[in-house]
Amino acid sequence: MALPDGDSSVGHSFGLEFDGVTIKSITEISGLKIEQDVVEFKENGPDGKYQIRRLPGRPKAPDITLTRGLTGDNSFDKWVNDSRFGKMSDSRKGGSIIVFDYEGQEVKRYKLTNAWPKSLEIGSLKAGDTSYLSEKLTLTCESIEVQGK
Repeated sequence: MALPDGDSSVGHSFGLEFDGVTIKSITEISGLKIEQDVVEFKENGPDGKYQIRRLPGRPKAPDITLTRGLTGDNSFDKWVNDSRFGKMSDSRKGGSIIVFDYEGQEVKRYKLTNAWPKSLEIGSLKAGDTSYLSEKLTLTCESIEVQGK
């Protein structure tokens, strides 16, 4: 869905797509950023004055945290176990994080290269509590890029 000029999008829902399977029950995503190092280059300019120039350096790979309600779906668990036991050929996956609008149409897609689970955290468990249980999956990846439509 193309946004009209001057409009912004509301992150109505999010999805995680790996191996052709989309998980749309993601309630929160944090750490989604594209960043690179800055290299300082110090020199004397043509007029003899000392100057510092800042140049783009190596890209940095982010750690991205995805939160969803605790369900019977064990896809996160299997993925975490594969990485914990060194099955990295099964663990490293290419996929995308997708932002959907209120009509369920894709607004933006962030492609992840060689992503794998770094940790899985289950929300606080309290006897007698009626709050919703969640699980947080932290992914690390080698690169991230915005994909155009």
